[in-house]
Amino acid sequence: MSMDMMPGPYPRTPEERAAAAKKYNMRVEDYQPYPDDGLGYGDYPMLPYKSQYERDPWYQWDQPEMRHNWGEPMHWDFDMYTRNRADTSPTVVPWHTMRKHFFLFLGTMLIMFGLGAIYPSYMPVGPKQYPFNDLYLEKGGDPNKKPPPVIHYEI
Repeated sequence: MSMDMMPGPYPRTPEERAAAAKKYNMRVEDYQPYPDDGLGYGDYPMLPYKSQYERDPWYQWDQPEMRHNWGEPMHWDFDMYTRNRADTSPTVVPWHTMRKHFFLFLGTMLIMFGLGAIYPSYMPVGPKQYPFNDLYLEKGGDPNKKPPPVIHYEI
């Protein structure tokens, strides 16, 4: 990056503010730099915290995938507000309603898991079935005798 693209020192006078606004293609009334708190923002403009989802998708952007025009200043944390990151657009349902529904669902699931632990329910099963006449020889049956018939069903 060239030095004219890098943030300059924090503007202290109205003339410096006007020069910084011109540098970033902004009107002087719209230009507001980050506070001079030592984090190194310099004269970079403090833009609103709006994600790319809030920008018009039908506008003919110079960079449509970023919804950004050439020469337009980018947010200092622009990578946090791309379309696959945070979405700052207003939600249809208020947050307190979403939180209430989430905790209602979570509580219901915890109660159901608790009841399932207290009153377990198992599918009914029959006795274990083994081949070769219920493993007659393997269980110590006499090989000289005929094994008793094992019936696992009833008609």
